[in-house]
Amino acid sequence: MPLFPFDNTYARLPDRFHARLPPTPVAAPRLVRVNAALAAALGLDAEALAGEAGVAVLAGNAVPEGAEPLAQAYAGHQFGGFSPQLGDGRAILLGEIVAPDGKRRDIQLKGSGPTPYSRRGDGRAALGPVLREYIVSEAMHAMGIPTTRSLAAVTTGEPVYRETPLPGAVLTRVAASHLRVGTFQFFAARQDVEALRILADYAIARHYPALRDAPEPCRAFLGAVVEAQARLVAQWMLVGFIHGVMNTDNCTISGETIDYGPCAFMDAYDPATVFSSIDYQGRYAYANQPGIVHWNLTRLAETLLPLLAAESEPAIEIAKAELARFAPAFEGAWHAGLRRKLGLLEAGEGDLALAQDLLERMQASGADFTLTFRALAGAAEGPAGDAAVQALFRDPAAWDGWAARWRARLAQDATAPATRAAAMRAASPAIIPRNHQVEAAIAAAVEREDLGPFEALLDALARPFEDRPGLERYALPPRAEERVLQTFCGT
Repeated sequence: MPLFPFDNTYARLPDRFHARLPPTPVAAPRLVRVNAALAAALGLDAEALAGEAGVAVLAGNAVPEGAEPLAQAYAGHQFGGFSPQLGDGRAILLGEIVAPDGKRRDIQLKGSGPTPYSRRGDGRAALGPVLREYIVSEAMHAMGIPTTRSLAAVTTGEPVYRETPLPGAVLTRVAASHLRVGTFQFFAARQDVEALRILADYAIARHYPALRDAPEPCRAFLGAVVEAQARLVAQWMLVGFIHGVMNTDNCTISGETIDYGPCAFMDAYDPATVFSSIDYQGRYAYANQPGIVHWNLTRLAETLLPLLAAESEPAIEIAKAELARFAPAFEGAWHAGLRRKLGLLEAGEGDLALAQDLLERMQASGADFTLTFRALAGAAEGPAGDAAVQALFRDPAAWDGWAARWRARLAQDATAPATRAAAMRAASPAIIPRNHQVEAAIAAAVEREDLGPFEALLDALARPFEDRPGLERYALPPRAEERVLQTFCGT
C-alpha cells in the first residue's frame, strides 16, 4: 500500500505552471511529530509515516510512489511592490490525495531545498518557524478557521544559516490547494490569457465546482473568492489574529489561511497592533486586514479582466460589481461574530455601537482581547461574574458604565443565562497561541532539544473553547518580562 494514495491534477497542467524537480535530500532526518489525528482524517497510516521509510519521505530523502514533485510558479505584491516571479522557493508539492471526506488536498514539503524560484535562497527552513506554523495552523483549525494544516515535522540534521546557525527542519503542509492570487498574477504579468483561462477553469473545478454551470463562471468565481476571503478575515479578527504578511502570494483562492511567518495574536486590544519585524509602516496591522484583503482581491480581479468580458470597460464594471460583495460579506460575518461574543443571540438595533463601545473601552484600559470576551460569558450568567471582567480594565469604571447598557440589552432577549453563556464560550476561545508561549516552546526545542513544551502547548490548543483544569496557565497573558514585541519570517 503506498504511503500516499496520490491522484494528481496540478501536475497535468502545462509546463509553464511549474518546475518539476525532487526535494533535496538531507543529512540525518529525525521525526519531530506526526499529526495522527490529521493523518486519520486523510486516510493515511500515521505509524507508517512515523517509520523509517515514512520519515525519509517527509524529509525529502525519498520520493514516494505516485508522487510528481514540483515547485509551483506564482508572482505577487509584497508590501505593495510587485514581483513578477516568486514561486515555491523552498517548497515542493509532492502531489494530491482525495481524503475519505471526498475533498482533494495538496501534500507539500516546506523547507525541502532550492528550486528554480529560490532567488538565491537556500530553500531550507529552520526548526523554529516550522514549529510556529505547526502550532498556529493547528490552533486555527481547532478554532474552526479555514487553514492549511501541518501533517508532520522532521529535523534535517543540517544547520540553516540566518543571523546565526539554526537547526534545519521540513514541514509537511496540507492544503485545499496552493493556488493564490499570485498564481493568477504570474500569468497576467506575461499577458498569457490562455494560461489564465486554464488556471481559472482549474480553480473553479477544484474549489467551486458548482459554478461550472453558471451563466458566467469566471464572474461567479471571482465573487465566490471575494466572499470566502471576506469571511476568513472576519474570523481572524474575531480571535485577535494578525497574519503579518498578507501579500498577494499569501492570499489563497480556496479561502484558507496560509503562511504562518510573522503571525501573532493580540494580547491587550489595540487595533494598531503590529508584530511583524518587516512591517515597518504597519501595512498589515490588525485593523488594516480587511482593507488589505480587499486590495489583494482587487489585484485578482485585474488578472481576470480578459476572461470577464471581451472589452475592457464592461469587464471592469463586472469586476467592480463582484468586488462590491466584500463589504457586506465581511460586515455580515464580523457583526454576527461580535453579537455571538456579546451573547446577543438575536440582532437588535444598536448592537454594533454597543460592541464598538466595548472595544474602545478595552483599548483605553489595556484590556486583554481574549480574556475579556471569555470572561463576559461568566458575567452574562449574573453580576457575580463582573469582578473577573472588571479586573481586566485599568479603569474599572469603564466596565461598569458599559455593563449596565449591556445588561439592559440582554434583558430584551428571553434566552436562559446558562444557554447564553454556553453560546458565548463557543464563540470566544479560552486558549489561543499566545506569543510568549509559542516562543517558549520554540526556544525549548531549538536551544535544549526539549519538545515537551511544544507537545503540551499543542494539547492545550486542541480544545480551545473548553476550560480544562490544569491548563489555566495557557490562558494567561504574558507578564511584562514575557511580552513578545516582534515576530519574524523564517526566510
